Amino acid sequence: MAEQHGGMRRPANPAPVSGPGAMSQRTDGGPAKPMYVSGMPYGEGQDFMDLQSSAPLGAQAAKPRSKQGRSQGGASLPTPLFAPTQRPDEPVTAGAPFGPGGGPASDQPAMDQDMQTLKQYLPDLEIAASFRNAPSSFKMLVNYLRNA
Repeated sequence: MAEQHGGMRRPANPAPVSGPGAMSQRTDGGPAKPMYVSGMPYGEGQDFMDLQSSAPLGAQAAKPRSKQGRSQGGASLPTPLFAPTQRPDEPVTAGAPFGPGGGPASDQPAMDQDMQTLKQYLPDLEIAASFRNAPSSFKMLVNYLRNA
């Protein structure tokens, strides 16, 4: 029973996205066929069956999802840990701030502009850093801005 209920249910028949307002439609595939659940206290199984039967049924029940959890439609699988490299000409340190290969992209002009903006607030920040209960990390930030 746990495999048939709960979690996301992929729509079987209707569109995956509903239209707005009066054009809206169900996107969950509609209710499934009524199912009797055994092991419930006396009389509750039949009550549960009656509750399921009281709702109008959809045209077809939603298809059960595969045990893998992902659909195979166009999604690439992750590369196994010990698989051969897919980029043999790229150095291992590509993207790192050291070694051969391109380093991390930096936006130095934007950082310089941000630093100038922060420095104009430095007098107010110094006053806030002088308070008795100001965090030491904030005091270190103000000291860094003062010396930058």
